[in-house]
Amino acid sequence: MTRPLLISDCDEVLLHMVRHFATWLDEAHDIEFRYDSWELAKNMRRRGGAPLTQEEMFGYLGGFFPAEMARQTLVPHAGEALARLAERADIVILTNLEDQCRAHRIEQLERFGIAHRVECNQGGKGAPVARLVAEHGDPVTVFVDDLPHHHESVAKHAPGVWRLHMIAEPALAAGVPAAPLAHARIDDWRAAEAWIDERFAAGEPAPAAETTAARA
Repeated sequence: MTRPLLISDCDEVLLHMVRHFATWLDEAHDIEFRYDSWELAKNMRRRGGAPLTQEEMFGYLGGFFPAEMARQTLVPHAGEALARLAERADIVILTNLEDQCRAHRIEQLERFGIAHRVECNQGGKGAPVARLVAEHGDPVTVFVDDLPHHHESVAKHAPGVWRLHMIAEPALAAGVPAAPLAHARIDDWRAAEAWIDERFAAGEPAPAAETTAARA
């Protein structure tokens, strides 16, 4: 039988990123980080100045990945939840990093005891999710990500995939509403594991017409 499939983001789902990114921005670049939006550029500003542009934000991200990845820490309960889910499901980590960071991400996750397939991506995640689902034989699939536009992309390209919105950073989660095109919003891995396990146990694809996120 085809095993269920879990496709998970990494940053702010499995590993904390923004808190460590914010510390590095302050220490190395005298840039403030405010936890106001899921759009990083809107949260970043030179001390006392205006927000940064998208191009500037991506430049600083390029400075953080991979050089500062060692700062990142494991999200509570994420490792244990993945280990239990891996007993019944295949797991792929789909992370939006440049391809040259893939080996660094694999090594980083393995240091936390997470050893699953890692795929790097740039842009929307809908098309790569659809390819992974087809490759695995179209099993019951759950997609977990912190960014609303990736849930929108997956809803478009792989509507039968269950979509779970998770923001593991409490300071960021408090000000970011549930993604409209996710099926649920859960920010804690203990509750998320139970929700994912229920989807796998039911064995049914997501209803394509369901587009309103519910906070669990």
